[in-house]
Amino acid sequence: MTKGEKSKQLFLSGCNCSQAVAAAFAEEMNLDEELVKKLTIGFGGGMGRMREVCGAVSGMTFVISAIYNEDKGKIYERVQEVADKFKNEHGSVVCRELLGLNIKGADSPVPEERTAQYYKKRPCSEIVASASNILEEYLKTHSSKI
Repeated sequence: MTKGEKSKQLFLSGCNCSQAVAAAFAEEMNLDEELVKKLTIGFGGGMGRMREVCGAVSGMTFVISAIYNEDKGKIYERVQEVADKFKNEHGSVVCRELLGLNIKGADSPVPEERTAQYYKKRPCSEIVASASNILEEYLKTHSSKI
């Protein structure tokens, strides 16, 4: 199973976007999957459903931060590289833009119920799969502590 498939499966089982991406890489970070889900829950919905930076991008950032033991500048460079690939593929790294939402400021803090209609109207399962595939490829081609 690819990391994209795993993260999509995690999202469809109830994880938010950030949790789905980060938890798919729990083994690579040498962290328990449930702990990763706990540590990344607040990044979902574009940071606490504020619809800012996509949680999938935040999940990639979390993984890079955990895997690479480098100074801030090098980590920022790595984050920017994967975020640029994500942006080239999806047109934005901003949650509200990816979802086509016409809102300014925070959305309701109450998550929507996960129903068939929810999944039908949201591109998030495909977005987390894409983010995880981008990150998986990046990790294969860039040496790390793992």
